[in-house]
Amino acid sequence: MEWLLQYIVFLAETVTVVIAIVVVLVFIIAQRKKSAPQGSLEIKDLTSEYHEIKETMQLNIMSEEQIKQFKKAQKKSKKQEKKLAKQADKAASEKDDTDTAKPTNTHKDKATCYVLSFNGSVDAHEVEDLRQEVSAVLSVVKPEDKVLLKLESPGGVVHGYGLAASQLMRFRKKDIPFTAIVDKVAASGGYMMACTANKIIAAPFAIVGSIGVVAQIPNFHRLLKKNEIDVELQTAGQFKRTLTMFGENTDEGRKKFQEELEETHLLFKDFVAENRPNINIDDVATGEHWFAIQAQEKGLVDEISTSDDVILSLIDEYKIIEVKFQRRKKLSERFAKNVVSGIEKLCFRNSRTIY
Repeated sequence: MEWLLQYIVFLAETVTVVIAIVVVLVFIIAQRKKSAPQGSLEIKDLTSEYHEIKETMQLNIMSEEQIKQFKKAQKKSKKQEKKLAKQADKAASEKDDTDTAKPTNTHKDKATCYVLSFNGSVDAHEVEDLRQEVSAVLSVVKPEDKVLLKLESPGGVVHGYGLAASQLMRFRKKDIPFTAIVDKVAASGGYMMACTANKIIAAPFAIVGSIGVVAQIPNFHRLLKKNEIDVELQTAGQFKRTLTMFGENTDEGRKKFQEELEETHLLFKDFVAENRPNINIDDVATGEHWFAIQAQEKGLVDEISTSDDVILSLIDEYKIIEVKFQRRKKLSERFAKNVVSGIEKLCFRNSRTIY
């Protein structure tokens, strides 16, 4: 029996040590997670990517003799670029303290076009990533640079999209040329974001507009009453709650709720009118949406094109840099996103419209 007692004591000590080690490891991992950054900024040179694609296509359609000549010309061009870069560096080093020397025009001196993307959901949680991207661009942008925003959103909560629009207004306040490009949809809060830009460009069948406000609240009062279930709601303030999901709504509450919607709509209209003074706001702020080719006639869109064509048109004049804040997502978030995506595909598989 003595050996059994010794074994039990040994087992208890071992378990205690293991538990202590596990607790320490969990604590260390938790501290690392707290101190670890929520994401990282990803920078992609779209100019180089485009030229690589173009070169690949050219080489695949050329004859052997043409490839030989092409590579020879390319080698000569790169040699010339290095020579110009060397001259530019020498000129820069010879500048006096008054900075009176004129800069040499080389490839290095090309202005930069920063490309951002915003694919918004109803709750506009993507605004936090947008904030990071806008701040990053503003930290290095020069007066000759410009910004493109590839915008996709059907709108959502007022406070979320109001903040997103405010983030974009930071470009306007710094006098940075800013263009919003819509390939599919920028409606309601999405259009609120778009109208902060100096120019709005949209694909022909992109949906824009929907300058209106909507709220929908289900009410289960009659169902609860039928089943003899009471819901007690205590408030301080006459209009702390106007409409509720479980209580009995009153005409007074409905009237106040409608007034709040009208006030929000008025703020929305004023914001659009201030940033798009060329439009007749009463004509377009009906809550309707239009295809871009129709919206252009109403002044809601300045130009018809796709984001691809816009970027390609700037490739020779600007260095195109894509800026994206990549947030690390939890496993539960990735799973939820996949589930929602699957449901959306299932719901719209046989649908002919997207609105």
